[in-house]
Amino acid sequence: MARNLQSVVKMSRREGYALHPKAHKGLVKHNVLPGYNSNGRLHTGKGSQYSIQLREKQKVKRIYGLLEKQFSNLMKEASKSKANSGVALLELLERRLDNSVYRSGFASSRKAARQLVSHGHFLLNGRRVDIPSIRLKVGDKLTLRDKSKKSSYFLHIDDLSPVPSEIPDWLKINRKKFEIEVSSLPLRDNAEVDINEQLIVEYYSR
Repeated sequence: MARNLQSVVKMSRREGYALHPKAHKGLVKHNVLPGYNSNGRLHTGKGSQYSIQLREKQKVKRIYGLLEKQFSNLMKEASKSKANSGVALLELLERRLDNSVYRSGFASSRKAARQLVSHGHFLLNGRRVDIPSIRLKVGDKLTLRDKSKKSSYFLHIDDLSPVPSEIPDWLKINRKKFEIEVSSLPLRDNAEVDINEQLIVEYYSR
């Protein structure tokens, strides 16, 4: 399975956005684009409209941890939706299995959630799954495998991944039982607030 092996801190510096909790410190310490010297500044110029659209697309793609082809295919699917294409794209991204694990507070980052799913720790409607890109639907239920409940990670889940300050209302969580249930479809407000999805639609509409 193809993976993006670039440094998450370096990618965060490129986008001017913390793509992972550990990237916050890196952005403060190195407030410059990768390759710039210490006298440089994080790029804030307006640039061309194309560059603005490209950077927004790259930022969102990296937030959710997708490769270019995966992201492009999702945009194609979203563009066929009767709803706003940008909002439809964010809904598809939010419904990914790995994102749901992250949103539920069972992982401190989407990257960690993707690893948990890939290692087969979860059951989807009673069946073992290991594909992070599986798209959840209303009524789906994720549970932790009995064997995984004995692992060091889940025994110390409150230390390794504290309960998030806000869990989206489209997910019902039972943290003690390690259960996640999809009660409704995610709305635009459930996605990251500082995303301009219209720029991504414009990028792919060129």
